[in-house]
Amino acid sequence: MSTVDLTKLTAAEKAQLVNELLAEQKQEEGRRKEAYEALRADFMYRIKDAVHRYLEEGRQFKKWLRDEAESFFYILKEYGKLKRDEQMGYTLQDDDFKFQVKGGRVKGFDERADIAEKRLVEFLTAYVKNSEKGEKDPIYKLAMMMIQRNEEGDLDYKSISRLYELEADFNSSEYSEIMQLFRESNVVERTVINFYFEEKNNYNVWHKIEPSFNRM
Repeated sequence: MSTVDLTKLTAAEKAQLVNELLAEQKQEEGRRKEAYEALRADFMYRIKDAVHRYLEEGRQFKKWLRDEAESFFYILKEYGKLKRDEQMGYTLQDDDFKFQVKGGRVKGFDERADIAEKRLVEFLTAYVKNSEKGEKDPIYKLAMMMIQRNEEGDLDYKSISRLYELEADFNSSEYSEIMQLFRESNVVERTVINFYFEEKNNYNVWHKIEPSFNRM
């Protein structure tokens, strides 16, 4: 690489050289930025694609497991291996693997709960504006936490029940009307089926196998 004797350059030539060096540096920075953004986009695409494939496989496995578990339930019922007619779950086990099906009926809400939830959020928004503590108000924080939905998008019966206990704290006819709407919407009963897996380790001790991604 040739060197330039700056002492022999005029002021104009020095200025031109500086401009050329800055332009070259800017081009190099642009190329590095483009390369980074291309690598970032490719990485994000591969993550997104892998996650969607993982989720789809999980959904397919869950559907397959529900169908198979339900079919075997009727085999158990026919064979007389269920302790009572209303039994909804069962456990299967061999030397080193255990599979449990646990079923239960839980209380849920109909479409009126959606209206009650919307009214409650509006009520809490107005309430927090008049609160000295703002969004740090513990009553506000508790109420907002109680209407958070689960992974299936459903309201939790126990959480909504705790909202009823706050009527005296809010001391508001609007809040009481919203709670009454929640109570009236609590007419749905559905069946929830959960699956659990256990396996013996090298020390002959049972431990849970949890398909949750972050527990693997």
